[in-house]
Amino acid sequence: MQSTPSRTTTKNSNSYFQTKRVLLLEDDEMFKNIIKEFLESNYYEVVAVGNGADGVRAVLNSEFDVIICDMMMPKLPGDMFYTAIERMRPHLCRRFIFITGHRGNPKINDFIKQVRGTMLAKPFHMDDLLEAIAFVQVKTAIR
Repeated sequence: MQSTPSRTTTKNSNSYFQTKRVLLLEDDEMFKNIIKEFLESNYYEVVAVGNGADGVRAVLNSEFDVIICDMMMPKLPGDMFYTAIERMRPHLCRRFIFITGHRGNPKINDFIKQVRGTMLAKPFHMDDLLEAIAFVQVKTAIR
């Protein structure tokens, strides 16, 4: 039996909404903290880890609405992390947003096409991240 996402009800502009849970995998500590703080300021609950192995542990312990995953990380890179999640919790695969600073890398591009993934190339504007999250949430809700 899978657990349901833990959500907090938050008051914003006289309306209530449920906080979405985001798993953020990014090995650059400063960039990870910037993204985490930005998302939290936009009412997301963020679990931030520095590599794919820690990401696997997080997924085993909790449910997430969105997974933001760097492609190049130590211990377990983004494509291998995705493959692990695909085997353990396949319903999460539609919730991925891949981020990379290696936009022209054919291996990364082929992987993103193969899994029909959403990708943001670093550097990106934080508003683009919010749009990608909204896109993933709509894509997840349709199916």
